[in-house]
Amino acid sequence: MSRIRFNALQETLHRSPIKVLQSEKRSTLFGQNVFNKHAMQQYLTRAAYESVMDAIEHGTKIDRKIADQVAVSMKDWAMSKGATHYTHWFQPLTGATAEKHDAFFESINGSLAMEKFDGEQLVQQQPDAASFPHGGIRNTFEARGYTAWDPTSPAFIYETTLCIPTIFVAYTGEALDNKTPLLRALQAIDTHATAVCKFFDKNAAKVSATLGWEQEFFLIDDALALSRPDIQLTGRTLLGHSPAKGQQLEDHYFGTIPARAMSFMQDLEQECMLLGIPVKTRHNEVAPNQFEVAPIFEEANLAVDHNSLLMDVMQKVSRRHRFKVLFHEKPFAGINGSSKHNNWSLSSNNGTNLLSPGKTPMKNLQFLTFFINTIKAVHTYEELLRGSVASPSNEHRLGTNEAPPTIMSVFIGSQLSAVLDDLENVTKGKLSPQEKTDLKLNIIGKIPEILLDNTDKNRTSPFAFTGNKFEFRAVGALANCAIPMTVLFTIVAKQLKEFKIEVDALVGEKKLKKDEAVFNILREYIKDSKAIRFEGDGYGEVWEKEAKKRGLSNNKSTPEALKVKISDKAINLFEEMQVMSKMELKARYEVGLESYSKKMQIESRVLGDIARNHVVPTAVIYQNTLLENTKNLKEIFGGDYKNIAKEQIDLIMIISNHITQINALVIEMEVEKTKANKFEGLKSAEYYSKKVKPFFEEIRYHCDQLETMVDDNLWPLTKYRELLFTK
Repeated sequence: MSRIRFNALQETLHRSPIKVLQSEKRSTLFGQNVFNKHAMQQYLTRAAYESVMDAIEHGTKIDRKIADQVAVSMKDWAMSKGATHYTHWFQPLTGATAEKHDAFFESINGSLAMEKFDGEQLVQQQPDAASFPHGGIRNTFEARGYTAWDPTSPAFIYETTLCIPTIFVAYTGEALDNKTPLLRALQAIDTHATAVCKFFDKNAAKVSATLGWEQEFFLIDDALALSRPDIQLTGRTLLGHSPAKGQQLEDHYFGTIPARAMSFMQDLEQECMLLGIPVKTRHNEVAPNQFEVAPIFEEANLAVDHNSLLMDVMQKVSRRHRFKVLFHEKPFAGINGSSKHNNWSLSSNNGTNLLSPGKTPMKNLQFLTFFINTIKAVHTYEELLRGSVASPSNEHRLGTNEAPPTIMSVFIGSQLSAVLDDLENVTKGKLSPQEKTDLKLNIIGKIPEILLDNTDKNRTSPFAFTGNKFEFRAVGALANCAIPMTVLFTIVAKQLKEFKIEVDALVGEKKLKKDEAVFNILREYIKDSKAIRFEGDGYGEVWEKEAKKRGLSNNKSTPEALKVKISDKAINLFEEMQVMSKMELKARYEVGLESYSKKMQIESRVLGDIARNHVVPTAVIYQNTLLENTKNLKEIFGGDYKNIAKEQIDLIMIISNHITQINALVIEMEVEKTKANKFEGLKSAEYYSKKVKPFFEEIRYHCDQLETMVDDNLWPLTKYRELLFTK
């Protein structure tokens, strides 16, 4: 075993779990470090509190004098908890979070000082925007960008810093982040879902989108991770032969959580409670050393912030427990990768879940309205939905028979399918008294009796209805939830807008009653969107061929999937719904392509380095050992040595072939990479996808074969069996 591997394993074996003291109840800890309603009521004046609540609930602007009051109170609260600095915490187009810390410190005449934080510092900051991805929104030499306070997501303290969630926009007003479009999409769905809600409840005044994400991840010992250049630089293993035991015994899933992992999770959950992140579930996932945490549902904007914050906190907590967290969708070949299932629904101001059945035919008609409109939206914009989860890391997982395919489809279960089939056959136009009775009693009225837990879960579906919510299963574990949810909320808002227009037209022009108009429109939507509904196995060629017949897209590569973002259809959608401008969409498209090319460039460099500077030299050393052994056998046995040393000679030849192939393939890959670097945008991304990426698996094959042949004491890279099974 190489010295690097030996030292890493020795350090790991001598570790013991860090004990986490949890003397307080979760309910007591929850939100202690959040400037939430309870904290605001304690620290703000009544006028300031009401102003902030109006901004949160109704989107009203906060007066500057009030902002000063809020800032002073927020500072006093934060300092009472040990905070010394503050930062605007935002989510640039990197997909991660960003922060710049400033102290609560102001000098007075050079000899005195005071703690200061005012409304101007709270409401707006001007961070240097020069090095953030912008996709052409601003010139490279122009560094100005603004962060602006988002009062709908409460400030929080992490360690000794007051973190203020903000949006991030360019000097000219375009969004440079993922939060701003999400907030606009949430406004759009509130407006149009509320308008539709009024068909069923005249008192409906607001609709909020809710989200509950499930975060999957791997925990790897940090000493072992440090011995792998590929994990350090790319977040995944570019090489590594599958261990004899992987996940085939299915003994890890929901198994007993290992002691070190449990200590990490307990520490993480305590941090989450203090930060108001309502984490409730923890368990082992399918693959060895893979786990999942999941929270209680929250308002979508807050849930997105909490997921981004959770990923930040996990990285920090993991270091305390001497782990490295891997969020990459496919960090290890041959075992399951990680996803982030986004469970979402819509709720009205009276607390009604609009995607949950009711106890009366009218409530179920409301449910079917939002249910069918969502399916119609997915059908109309399925290619855009696929593009929302496209990334170089998620590309390794989608369509690999462990995750949903790259073809978007909706799974609703056999019983709901039967309900929609019955509704589809309703007579078009005005309904007879008998037809109304049949609808309300035999179709709509039966839903409460059969809906919940009415079908098994289809893990091959990217978009599944699971009783009272939809689950978007194609989102990658590394993704910022805001990106797919912005698309999803926008397309549903657009569809609800169209639905209301059509219903109003039938009521006004054809003098139909409202419920008859709703039935007629829903009936047509069911027919129009039938192609997107699929109840079978999403893996394999059978569905791929069937989906093609249905006219569904199948954009397998990331560059191909990203193209839809700048289609006329997408631009018209986002501009009409006032979520993103043409420039903002093009910027995100350019950023996506650039990110793909850069990540492929990094991976190709790392792979070439490991293959030629680690694997090949080690194989040559072992080959020389075999040659020396063969030479000694020849001296002892003379002409008969070839029969005696046949195995060694064959192994020498096989190793030589792998070494030759590795060197030749790395050289070819370098040539193609150089060509790819001469291009920009789509051409560069496509060249990396088609000409450079195929070398990865070929080079890996030869390296992994050498791993099974070379003396274990010499092999330089920590092996899968050590990464995945060391506790």
